[in-house]
Amino acid sequence: MLSGIQHFAFCRRQWALIHIEQEWEENVLTIEGNYLHEKVDNPYTREKRGDTLYVRALPVHSQYLGISGICDMVEFIQDDKGVPLDKEKGLYRVKPIEYKRGKPKSHDADILQLTAQTICLEEMLGTRIEEAALFYHEIKRREPVFITEEIKVRVKDLTREMHHYYKRRHTPRVKTGKHCLQCSLRHRCLPELLEREKVSTYMNRMLAE
Repeated sequence: MLSGIQHFAFCRRQWALIHIEQEWEENVLTIEGNYLHEKVDNPYTREKRGDTLYVRALPVHSQYLGISGICDMVEFIQDDKGVPLDKEKGLYRVKPIEYKRGKPKSHDADILQLTAQTICLEEMLGTRIEEAALFYHEIKRREPVFITEEIKVRVKDLTREMHHYYKRRHTPRVKTGKHCLQCSLRHRCLPELLEREKVSTYMNRMLAE
């Protein structure tokens, strides 16, 4: 799943618990995020305003990266240097928009996810996308994101690593930090215990007791 890139960049163990072991728990942050995406991800919305076409919940994929997912919204802006679109006249420049709860973060997990969407759109439409945006619900403002070759290389490296873990069905050990405090899987991950012993050892010990 394309959305897994954000989890993977945030914490490789969290990604594995969700995408390999199928573990999930809701907290306030995930519930707020789900509510926001319910409002945004309406697959039946295709709206034309002026020279811009707005498409919500657009399915995307990349055979090269081996990922697929959903773009919250993609703006197609009329541009003589753009690409043709089915059932539309003229040429269009492509700009993906990702919606997030909260505000801009100190880490770049959101940017990496948006870049992965960009790579998918470039592959599907045969175009080059240089600019995208993140809309943060808390500040009610778009933050422009310029898609560089450097960030694309990082996404390619991350997806390669994700496939490696997924094929092995391997859940990495935890690297504890401040990010653990906001993780919805904290009580399943048991980061404090994992610093001292493996989960399997802990479970066997608890069963024995």
